[in-house]
Order: sequence, then C-alpha cells, then structure tokens
Amino acid sequence: MTLTPPRDPPPAATAPAPAPSRALRTIPGRIRGQLALVLLAQAGLLAVLAVAVGDARDTVRMIGHEEGPQVVATGTLYFALSDMDAQVSNVLLIGRDHDLGIGRAESLRIYERRRAEADAAAVQAAQLAGGDPALRRTVQDVLNGLGRYERLVGRALQLSEQAGHPPGELPPDVIAAYRQATDLMKLEILPKAYNITLDSGARVRHSYETEHAAVLSGRAWLLLLGTVSLALLLALQFYLARTFRRVLNPALVLATLGTVALTAVGAALLTAHAGHMERAKTDGFDSILALSRARAVSHNAFADESRYLLDPGRADNYDQVYLDKSLSVVYPDMGDRPLNLENYYAALEDALASYKPGIGQDVPFLGFFGDEARTAEAGREAAALRRTLEAYLEVQRADEEIRRLAAEGDRAAAIDLRMDRRDGALRDFAAYDAALNELAAVHRDAFDRAVTAADGGLRGWSAVPAGAVAAIAVLAVAGVRPRLAEFR
Repeated sequence: MTLTPPRDPPPAATAPAPAPSRALRTIPGRIRGQLALVLLAQAGLLAVLAVAVGDARDTVRMIGHEEGPQVVATGTLYFALSDMDAQVSNVLLIGRDHDLGIGRAESLRIYERRRAEADAAAVQAAQLAGGDPALRRTVQDVLNGLGRYERLVGRALQLSEQAGHPPGELPPDVIAAYRQATDLMKLEILPKAYNITLDSGARVRHSYETEHAAVLSGRAWLLLLGTVSLALLLALQFYLARTFRRVLNPALVLATLGTVALTAVGAALLTAHAGHMERAKTDGFDSILALSRARAVSHNAFADESRYLLDPGRADNYDQVYLDKSLSVVYPDMGDRPLNLENYYAALEDALASYKPGIGQDVPFLGFFGDEARTAEAGREAAALRRTLEAYLEVQRADEEIRRLAAEGDRAAAIDLRMDRRDGALRDFAAYDAALNELAAVHRDAFDRAVTAADGGLRGWSAVPAGAVAAIAVLAVAGVRPRLAEFR
C-alpha cells in the first residue's frame, strides 16, 4: 500500500483591489476624487501666481532699477559730447578776450566736467551692452574717437592761444584744426553715441513689452484657475450637502471665500502693477529719454551759433545744420513757405502763439516737444512745458538777431550778443536749459512714484500666495475629513 503525503492546503484567496473606476462609484471615492481636483487646482493657482508675480518683479527691476535708469544715463553721453564741442567753440570764439561770455576758464572747466560725464555714461553703455558685440564695438568706437578728438582740440586751443587773436577773428590754421576736431565729433562720434541710446532704449522697450504681456497673461490664467477652483469647491460642497443632508460646511465655505479673495486680490495686484509700470515707461522712461535727446540736440544747435561766427567759410553749412536741429526740437507747420531759417522763425512764432499746453487742443507742431505736448497733462507738467516753449522761443529770437547782425557785417555786435550772459543769447539759453530740466524733473518724479508704487504693491507677495493656498488646502481637507470618517 502506497501512502500519499498530505498536500498543503491551497493559499487563501486575496480579495482584488477595487479598480479606480469602481472606487469612484463609492461615496468616499467620489469625495476623495473631488478633493484631489480641488487641491490640484489650488496648486495650479499657486504656480500661476508665483510666475506672474515673478514677471512683475522682473518688469519693475528692469524698468525701475537696472536697465531703464542705465539707458537714461547713456543719454547723458550724447549731451556731454555735444557740450564738450560747444565749450571748445566758445573758447575759440572769444580768442584773447578771456573774460567774454562765461570766460575761457569756466568754459574749459565745463569741458572737463562733460568729459567725466561722458566717461561715466560710456561705462553704463558698456554694462548695458552685455554680450552684444555690436553694441560693445560701438561704445569702444566712441571712446577711441573721443581720444582722437581731444588731441585735435588740444592742438586747436594751443594754436589759438599762441595767435592771441581778437574775438571771432581766427587765423586759418586755428580754423583748420578746429574743423578737423568738430567734423570728427559731428560725423563719427555723435552719431554713434546717439545710436547707443537708441539701440539700448529699443532693447529695454522690447523687454518691457515682453514682461508686461507676461504679467497680463498671468492675470488671465489666474482668473481662469481661480474660477475653476471656485467651481470645484462649490461642486464639492453641493455634493456633500446633497449626500449628507447638511446645508453648510464651515471649513469649505472658508476655503471658497479664501479662493475668491486670493483670486480677486491677485488679479487686482497684477492689474495695478501693469498700470504702474505702463506709467513708469510712457510718462517716465520714454519722456525722460526724449527730453534728454532734446537737450543734447539743443546744446549742439546752440554751439552751431558759435561755429557760424568763428568759421565764416562754413556759415551756410552751419545755417542748415542749425535749422535741421531746430526742426527736430520743434517742427512748426511751414505751410507753403520754403524751408529756411527766416521762415522757421516766423512759423515758430505762429505755432507757439496759438498753442496752450494742457487744454486738449490740437498740437500745431512736431518734433521732441510736439511729442511731449500731445501727452502733457494739465497742472505741473503743462506749466513746465509752457515755460520751456516760451524760453525756446526767446532762444530762437536771439539767434535770429545774431544772424541778422552778422549778415549786415556787424560781426562784433553779433559776437557780443552771442556771448552776453546778462542780456544776450547765453542768458536766454541758460533760461531755456533750466526750464527744460524742470520739465524733465516732472517726468522723473512721475517715474519714481510709479516705480515706488509698483515696488510697494509687490512687497510680501513672495509668501502670501503660498500661505493662502496652504490655508485653503488645509480647510478643504478639514471640511471633508469628518465625512470620510463616517465610513470607517
């Protein structure tokens, strides 16, 4: 008889885990599924807020604290270079009469100060260039050209001092030396300096538009996810109320209110920030940059008066370049009149006589001040613009008289009027320059206020979204936990 060993009993069967679809058919499964969607939506809300606030910080950093102010500083480069050449022309014009105008010593002191300002602005431009080889090369070309310019100026001043000539009567060798210097400045250095500011400004504007669009896009996503989160919370509350026959779940009500508050406050913050930065750019950055160019071009044009008197051989050329620069500052409607200085003076008188800043009328002129006039607001800005235009008109009236005297052969009287700082062109231009600086100060104040408001609005928002979403998530979990406990 063969004995068969006993067999081990078969293992006990293990109950299969319920499939996800089956779990969602149960009440606890549905509650957990809806809670998971609520928490997922809250996580998306937090991510969108973090990205949008980060974009907002990048915008205020770029426009308000780093690239924006640096680009404005590069505008000083063109002005400083222009005024350097203006001071040289004044020194050469007065000749041996060292006390004429502001005096030889003061003109040379201003020249050195502008040289230091140009160096500082070039450093700012080099920093802005970063990895842009073309912009860095342009900055280096300006610095190299400035070194050559200073050597040519040094020779012209030396020859003038050795000649000891009367005001406005430069020897041919002095004129030839100065022509080399001023041609280098006007034809090579200044155009490149102007391009540095234009290119840098364009890069900042492009970056601003990108960041500004990102902030507004973040606001749209925030509103969308906030609405989705709100809908999910309401759906969860409705399901619990219908299933457990309870009207309100206090924790979920608080989570819903928290979601509404976070979405509304976040959207309002991003909207306000976008408005602050738009004002900082349009009323601040753009206007400051435009007025900086207007000031630089005006100083360069004013120097053309000196060049017109010290170099009669190029008088017609300096007439034309003075007109071109004046038109870039204020371009009045010339009508059917030929475009020349005589008609420009008359058209300017008509245009400025009919324009009253800040009352919403059509602006009858173009140019830098035309752009400014189209956006000028009533109050301090309109008053500053009015004073600037009035002072500019006085500068042009003095220029007209200087050219009339020179054309009539009274060069001595023309030089006296040009260099008279008590009752002549120097006084008029100083008043105009002061008014223009005051107008620029209005926009600097607007810029500072907008940046300060933008900074203040973002203060604390590194922690607020995370804290708020965490609180909402805790409330949502706390709201459903008692109901899940009933099934244990």
